[in-house]
Amino acid sequence: MSKPVIAITRPIDRAQKACEIVEELGGEAFLAPTLDLEPVNTESLKELVARKDELDWIVFTSPTTIVSLNKFYPGFIENLNCMLAVIGNKTGKLAEKQGVEVDLMPDDFTAEGLVEEFAKRGITDKTIGIPRTASARSTLPEGLEELGNTVILAEAYKSLFPMDDEKVKELISKIENMEIDAITFTSPLTVENFFKIADDKEKLAKLLNDNLLTVSIGPITAKVLDKYDIAYIYPDTYTVPDMMELLFEKLNG
Repeated sequence: MSKPVIAITRPIDRAQKACEIVEELGGEAFLAPTLDLEPVNTESLKELVARKDELDWIVFTSPTTIVSLNKFYPGFIENLNCMLAVIGNKTGKLAEKQGVEVDLMPDDFTAEGLVEEFAKRGITDKTIGIPRTASARSTLPEGLEELGNTVILAEAYKSLFPMDDEKVKELISKIENMEIDAITFTSPLTVENFFKIADDKEKLAKLLNDNLLTVSIGPITAKVLDKYDIAYIYPDTYTVPDMMELLFEKLNG
């Protein structure tokens, strides 16, 4: 019996672990990044770094934020003198590798989950720095401001349309030829860009529904799949290992 082929649409610098898990679970990974991430040293990031002593909290929402800060401001993270909140295990582990303690990580790895945790703890009237991508949803800064906090937003990296879309076109061709068994999406933009590259979006959506298992990392990404009327599943815990375990449970079931 041939191995199931699983399409990974993550940015290439974040995809290695996902591909390894697919192989470990008995599948074959086909990597076709629908998103590129580029660290940038913006004026807003410079301002955040300059105002680090004003911060009561800093929030890291992704590993790429940490990568960007390390690239442009080595030593910044290790010398923080404020509380640290993160979204997701991977982000938390990367921060801890630098010798800093994570003070808050919500069970629900979403902006909504983090805002809820801040609300539960009655965190208000604080200055909170959020370095992230400018294309991120407004849920987190607006939610923290509604709790009475001051938010300093900084663009630490750009989420870009894939500079090389040939691999994605190859993936679409493989889907048309029924050579892909499942496809995974780990952010709203991985879905949006995938369909932007497709010549016939309705045809592609039908192929996904008829021939593939579509797996979302969580409900926020799933909302974009809803827009294209794609049937999907997602795990209870919004991590790559959990989504892959669920995927193979369904394939093997």
